[in-house]
Formats: sequence, structure tokens, C-alpha cells
Amino acid sequence: MRSPVRSGPTSATQVSERSLRYYEQQGLLAAGRTAGGHRDYPEAAVDRVVRIQELFAAGLHSSKIARLLPCMRDTDGGPSAVVTPKLVADLTEERERIDRMIADLVRSRDTLDEVIDAARDS
Repeated sequence: MRSPVRSGPTSATQVSERSLRYYEQQGLLAAGRTAGGHRDYPEAAVDRVVRIQELFAAGLHSSKIARLLPCMRDTDGGPSAVVTPKLVADLTEERERIDRMIADLVRSRDTLDEVIDAARDS
């Protein structure tokens, strides 16, 4: 039996109602409506919102997220559908971009560590 969550994604993920509406507009999240017209999210919406937030935080654009989400299970992010070669190429490019970002962050952290260590040693 489906268990509706009216404010679940908002309270469970600390995401704003405005963000949820944006996710709906972009086709990333679907909600039913109550008789009073309020959004009615299924329990799985919490996992989906977390996944969407992770992908946005990684720098993916909403259009790419919309293409990726149908290929992922909400609960663990594993594959749930056949992925096209074009999507694989796009995701590979995104992964490489993220790897470059990580390398840049590590270099920045190392620089900070050097300054901190020098200050402590003086």
C-alpha cells in the first residue's frame, strides 16, 4: 500500500518547498495531489530528493539529472534501466569533470595544510 508523505521530502531532507516545486517543473520529481490540492509525495520521494541533491551538488545540470534518474534506483542509486551510449558518454564526461574538481580541491587543501603547518611551526 502506498504511504503518502505530504511534507516528508521537506522535513526529511531539509529541502525547501520551492526546491521541490522546481524539481517537479524540471521533471525530476512527481507528486500526486490531495483533495485539497496539496502535494502528496510517496515515501520513495525522500530517497529521490536526496539523490537529486547529490547530483546537483556534483555540478550536474537538471536536464542531465532528468535523463539520468530513470536509469537509477532511488533507494541505492544502482541501475534500474538500460542506459543509452549517449548517456554513458555524457556521464563519463561528468565523472571526469568531477575527478578534476576533486584534484583541484585536494591541491587547495594541501596548500591550506602547508600554511597551517608553517604557522604552527613558527
